Amino acid sequence: MELKLFDVLVAFSGLSLLLLLGMALRQRLRWLRVLGIPEALVAGLLGLLIGPFGPWSIFPERVYRIWGQTPGVLIALVFATLFLGQTLPSPRVIWNRAAGQTAFGMVLGFGQYLVGGLLVLLVLQPLLGSSPLLAALIEVGFEGGHGTAAGMGATFSELGLPAGETLGLAMATVGVLTAVLLGSALVVIGRGRNWLVSGDPDGTTATGRTRKGLKSTDQDPISADERLSLERAAGTIQPESARSMTIDSLTVNVALAGGAVGLGILLKASLTGLGGVFGGPETAKLLQAIPVFPLTMVGGLIVQMILQRAQQTQLVSAVAQASVGSLAMDLLITAAMASLNLPLLEDNWIPFLALAIAGLSWNVCAFLWLAPRIFRDHWFERGIADFGQATGVTATGLLLLRMADPWGRSRAMEAFSFKQLLFEPFLGGGLVTALSPLLIISWGLPRFSAAALVLTLTSLLLGLSLGRRRTNSDAPA
Repeated sequence: MELKLFDVLVAFSGLSLLLLLGMALRQRLRWLRVLGIPEALVAGLLGLLIGPFGPWSIFPERVYRIWGQTPGVLIALVFATLFLGQTLPSPRVIWNRAAGQTAFGMVLGFGQYLVGGLLVLLVLQPLLGSSPLLAALIEVGFEGGHGTAAGMGATFSELGLPAGETLGLAMATVGVLTAVLLGSALVVIGRGRNWLVSGDPDGTTATGRTRKGLKSTDQDPISADERLSLERAAGTIQPESARSMTIDSLTVNVALAGGAVGLGILLKASLTGLGGVFGGPETAKLLQAIPVFPLTMVGGLIVQMILQRAQQTQLVSAVAQASVGSLAMDLLITAAMASLNLPLLEDNWIPFLALAIAGLSWNVCAFLWLAPRIFRDHWFERGIADFGQATGVTATGLLLLRMADPWGRSRAMEAFSFKQLLFEPFLGGGLVTALSPLLIISWGLPRFSAAALVLTLTSLLLGLSLGRRRTNSDAPA
């Protein structure tokens, strides 16, 4: 069935109206705000009612086909914007401030593959004949979230699991809801057991640091050049070369993001071509299943490096790139949830429920048992942020951290922020997430589960050796 431009406009208008309704509903219902449910997820759930499998299908089939294809396109744009406009600290600073936090995050992420692999290998395959690809579902849905689950849909389908996208989106929805509910309960328990950091609301902590970061002695001062770069990234000032341009700044940033997407497409074509030359048609077919979105992240990094080398970083704005990525993500989540294939979820509800329970149990146990052993200081605050991200999304982790540490007495926020630079290129939608279904098929589930066990234990040992040290680089020995 041929798609027309008019159908694209109708599909975009429908998604826009759903987002507006979701925003209005979230504003009126306080419990949605308390739970931290994003507007896009509310809009997507509303879209289920008028979607292709809902009770009131009001749009033509062509519009629903566009909704179904939208997530795979927009997720590439989301990942292309991650590094654009970002001035990364030195590797030494990142490592010193986020080593233990990163190790704990990788224990959670690789552990989700381990738990999923063992459950499918020992229970679901023998009893139900489930696909081995279900072993990747926990990490894709919990760590990756709705965007990653939607972006991985084509990969799952090409490898033999048509229900992969639907199950991933459902897993992501369960993750967001349970992360807030379980995380809030854990915060209440932690406060009752005095697991949280003590101190007065005036900002003074047990270690004598003040809440105001710029007055703290363990904060690096911001130089004039760094402050100028931050102001340029925020768009508060414009260099002479930018002011002389007639093209809008947002247009330039969208074009740069588009260039990053183009580089990602070229990288995938190159990988597929090299695989065909050196590995034959079967290898090329397997590599063809690699999603584009993690490669667009590499493309964005390349574009940013080119701009820095050419001393043209004033052309890119971190704020504008964040806005572009946020817009793409909101539309993506709305379209993906609205076009959720409910019959496929109904056919696979038993393995889905088993995987969801196993994933949640692993996250809770890792938080309660491993976090106190990995983090020497503020283990609850550091661990609850990673628990929120590993179960729901990054925003959920920040929400739980704010509940546990509303006055910013711990250094968890700093470590959690720096950790993203080391963590997200690999897990939670990064290269490991994208390659995991291919590795399951090419290696076999037993070997994949063994690799997940090795990586989980390695991350745990790394966390035990590094996480007990102070995470800030200038802490006393």
